[in-house]
Amino acid sequence: MEKIIEQGFLYDFYGELLTEHQKKIYEDVVYNDLSLAEIAQENGISRQGVHDMVRRCDRILQEYEDKLHLAERFVKVKDNVVQLQLLAEEPELPREKLREQVRLLAARILEEL
Repeated sequence: MEKIIEQGFLYDFYGELLTEHQKKIYEDVVYNDLSLAEIAQENGISRQGVHDMVRRCDRILQEYEDKLHLAERFVKVKDNVVQLQLLAEEPELPREKLREQVRLLAARILEEL
């Protein structure tokens, strides 16, 4: 299950860099949960061809992430924003401590951008 989530996540970031044919096949596997046989029949290719295409797309998407780190940076920024939200809801935190934490989280976010 975790692999499907990762595939979808990387596709969200880099999917537009695939060809239309690659996108269609990959979306059918990842988002539409079609079997390789169903996709092969629908596209007039072999089941092995679908399998190879999905593996190639996985590799391409991972290579983009390895070079650009956009998904990784997104997760870090999102985590820091969640921390900011939690700080905003902390009623007992002294004002100076709050300011210090906000500055720290803002610096982390800026590092990632």
